[in-house]
Amino acid sequence: MTNTVVVLGAGAGGLTVAEALRERLPGTDRVLLVDRSFDGVLGLSLLWVMRGWRTPEKVRVRPTPESLPGVEMIRATVERVDPDTRRVHTDSGVLDCDALVVALGAELDEGAVPGLTEALDSGRAGEFYTLGGAAAMREKLTSLRRGRLAVLVAGVPFKCPAAPFEGALLAADLLTETGVRDQVTIDVFTPDPLPMPVAGPAVGQALVGMLTQSGIGFHGQHTIQSVADGELVFAGGVRERYDLLAVVPPHRPPAALGGWLPVAPRTFATASAGVWAIGDASALMLPNGKPLPKAAVFAEGAADVVANGVARHLGYEAPDPWFDGRGACYIELGDRISAKGEGDFLREPAPEVTLFDPSPLFHEEKADQEGNWLKRWNA
Repeated sequence: MTNTVVVLGAGAGGLTVAEALRERLPGTDRVLLVDRSFDGVLGLSLLWVMRGWRTPEKVRVRPTPESLPGVEMIRATVERVDPDTRRVHTDSGVLDCDALVVALGAELDEGAVPGLTEALDSGRAGEFYTLGGAAAMREKLTSLRRGRLAVLVAGVPFKCPAAPFEGALLAADLLTETGVRDQVTIDVFTPDPLPMPVAGPAVGQALVGMLTQSGIGFHGQHTIQSVADGELVFAGGVRERYDLLAVVPPHRPPAALGGWLPVAPRTFATASAGVWAIGDASALMLPNGKPLPKAAVFAEGAADVVANGVARHLGYEAPDPWFDGRGACYIELGDRISAKGEGDFLREPAPEVTLFDPSPLFHEEKADQEGNWLKRWNA
C-alpha cells in the first residue's frame, strides 16, 4: 500500500521536513513538496543584504531535484487547505493525502496600517523583510544624509523577534561607514514593552542597553495607528516625525489557512488527525502564555519531530515525537560582531534564555550556518 505525504511550502521548515520524511519513509511512499516558485531567500541573510555584506543573488534558495532526491516537487499556488479532510486545493488541481505538513510561512500585510502602503510606494518608507525590500533599504540608507530614521514594529507577532533591533544597529553601522551617523537620529518604536519579550525582561533590557550604547533611542508600548507623510501616529494621539521609515509590516497567516494553525507544543500536531504545522504558519503557545517566536531555527528543529509523528501515524516504527523547545539566534550589532541568545523556550513556568556577550565569533558562526544552508539546498 502506498501512502502519500504532502508538505506545503519550501521554506526552512518545509525543505527540512521533506528531507527528513524521505529518509524515514519507505521508497514506495510518496513525499510531495508544494511551492509556488521554489525560488526563496535565506531569511537570516536579509539584514546582511541591507547592510551591504551580501548581494541578493548570493542568498537565494533554489532547491532542485538533486538537492531533494526522492521528493516530488510540485510548482503550484496553494489556494485553500481543508485540514479535516487533508485536502489541498491549488491552482493546478486538488491534492489528497494520508498525512499533511503545513509550512506555508507568514505574509506581510502593509495594508493593515492606514497610510503605510502609500509611504512604501512613495519611497519615504522601506522594509527589510523581503529580498527586494532589503536591497532597496540599503540604497535608501546610503542616500540618507541627515534627519531622523525611525524603525517601526507595526504589529505582533512578526518573524524573527530580534530583527527590528538588529536592523537599527546595522543601519547605524552603515551610516557610520557613509560618514553621516552624527547627522542622523535613530529611534525604534514597538508595541511591546521591551525587545524580545518572550525571552524575559533581562534579555530585553540588555538589548535596550545595546541600542543605547549605539546612540539609538528605544520607545516601547507604542502601537501604530497610521502613517502619514513624514509622521507616525500612535495610539493615544502620540505623534513622531521621521525622514526615513524602516518598518516591520504587520504579519498575517497565509490566506489559504484562514488563521494561524494552533499546534501541540511537543509534537506540532494540529487538532486535525494526520495534520501538522511548523514554522511561521503555526501557533505554539508557551507555558508563559506567549507564542513560540517565528524563527527558522524552530522550524528546522521541528522537522525531525514532525517526521517521526508522520511515520508513526502511517504505521511505521519511529521514536516518540518530542520537541525539546531549545533554540538560539544571533543578534547583529554592527562591525561584524554579534551577540547570541540561547535557551529553553518550553521550560516552565517561563523560558530560560541566556544572552552571551557580543563577539566576532558569533558573527562567524552565523556565516557558517548561512553557508551550510545554501550548499545544502542549492545543490
